[in-house]
Amino acid sequence: MALKVPLRRRKPAETGEDGLVRMSLVDHLAELRRRVMICTIAIGLGAVVGFLLYNRVLGFLQAPYCDLKEKKGLSGTCSFVITDPIEGVTTRFKVSAFIGLTLALPVVLWQVWRFITPGLHSKEKKYAIPFIASSILLFALGALIAVLTFPQALAFLISVSGDKVETLFGPAKYISLYTLIMLAFGVAFEFPVVLVFLQLAGALSSRRLLRSWRMAIVGIFISAAVITPSQDPYSLLGMALPMTLFYFGAIGIGRLLGK
Repeated sequence: MALKVPLRRRKPAETGEDGLVRMSLVDHLAELRRRVMICTIAIGLGAVVGFLLYNRVLGFLQAPYCDLKEKKGLSGTCSFVITDPIEGVTTRFKVSAFIGLTLALPVVLWQVWRFITPGLHSKEKKYAIPFIASSILLFALGALIAVLTFPQALAFLISVSGDKVETLFGPAKYISLYTLIMLAFGVAFEFPVVLVFLQLAGALSSRRLLRSWRMAIVGIFISAAVITPSQDPYSLLGMALPMTLFYFGAIGIGRLLGK
């Protein structure tokens, strides 16, 4: 005689009078697992595309090095040198993963947004969309400025080594430096978003920020010198000058939103 086991149905989420969705801890964990799985699949599919586009992306990353050697008349080839048998494979997987994350970024941000939306009030949702959109645009702008600044930074690093040194770069360290600079610029350019958020939260006031502008500029330049992986003056200025403009722009936006 077969035993009939009643199936446990998940209790639907309840919406309170304040517009917030009430969910149990188990429901939260299940929702989080589903969102993480979607993000993982999206990154995996993007990595497959990145694996196929590896040679083109590698040529794009290698272009500043080749252009510099051609302009300066440096000896030797601009091809990367591999001294480890598995370095070529690991480099291709790293670049593919980086491309996959970049291509899947809209999906990842959408899943994060969908996960946190039920816990936000209507007023918070109104501010969340501009914050997310501006964060994406500022990160992309920072990565773009990093790409434009990297050739000058690379030229500085090579010139400092002296005329008697022949440069032979390995792909792993070169690509790691390039991507770290892009990441550092992208994260640093989120600075105005943080300032506006602190003003809306009441932790800082626009008047206080305006009074402390001298110390803030000194702190920005010191932070830029520490954050930039290449430690060159071009990357420092390329990061510090826009952040200085962002500082005063965030003060103005904070005043407008406060009114």
